[in-house]
Amino acid sequence: MDRQGSPGALPFPLVHLRRGGKGDYLQACRSDRAESEAALDSPPNSPPQESPDLPAVQEKAPREPILTLPAALTAYIVLLAVIHLRVLLPPELENWTIDVFGFIPKRYDSSLLNLQIPGGTGAKVWTFVTYSLLHANLTHLGFNLLWLLPFGSALARRFGAVRFFVFMAVTAAAGALAHLITHEHAVAPMIGASASVSGAMAAAIRFAFARGSFLSFSRSDAATAAKVPALPLSRALRDGRVVGFLAVWFGVNIIFGLGAIGVDAETTSVAWQAHIGGFFAGLLLFALFDPVPRVRSDAADAS
Repeated sequence: MDRQGSPGALPFPLVHLRRGGKGDYLQACRSDRAESEAALDSPPNSPPQESPDLPAVQEKAPREPILTLPAALTAYIVLLAVIHLRVLLPPELENWTIDVFGFIPKRYDSSLLNLQIPGGTGAKVWTFVTYSLLHANLTHLGFNLLWLLPFGSALARRFGAVRFFVFMAVTAAAGALAHLITHEHAVAPMIGASASVSGAMAAAIRFAFARGSFLSFSRSDAATAAKVPALPLSRALRDGRVVGFLAVWFGVNIIFGLGAIGVDAETTSVAWQAHIGGFFAGLLLFALFDPVPRVRSDAADAS
């Protein structure tokens, strides 16, 4: 439409029909169609008509999820969840699983030969690891997973599945050894993945504050953040953030451990010595599992 509201240029010509018979009207229609088709078929030499400028469509970059779980950690969590279904068993059978797969220091006490503990000789070997797969209740399991998710995700991406599973087993065994040394004659079984989780946290802080890692100020994407070179242990211990993390971690474990023992030393005690054993194992043995080359001692400081 033009400014006065009259029709502007249309894609077909207007034909004024004279009054006449039916044949005249049909002829005009055929003429209109022919001329319209001719107008649509532009000759090859005619310049192409420019289309109006359209706004460029900008595709938004996909947003990275807040927390993505690597396959190894997902498998570990599923394993813990499936094993926890044992709470649905009859009480006597559930107690049997704890006695056979839980870590009992009294099992290694040769002074009491008449004490019969289910599991036999084999349990003296496998319980160094299997105890870490058992949990008392959903709160116990959920609390361990809550701490494992951020630190275990980075560690599983860095180590890969095989190294990750072996590392979790080694730190569990270190926690059981620390518990055995400090509770030599204890009869109560120890269960829970806390020692392994503590080891994963200790290993993760070896690179967590490095430039581009998941706790640094210049964080990269999850895959890149998990592969930044780790600092040597002697240099990492000079980082104020690492020292602060260590102080808070040890303080919380000792306070919660002593407080729980004061409430009920037999049933609700926290095996904080096992946590410390797993933590030190993860901190010191990290280099044996780490596939990423470390930075030189004279490299730039972490940020």
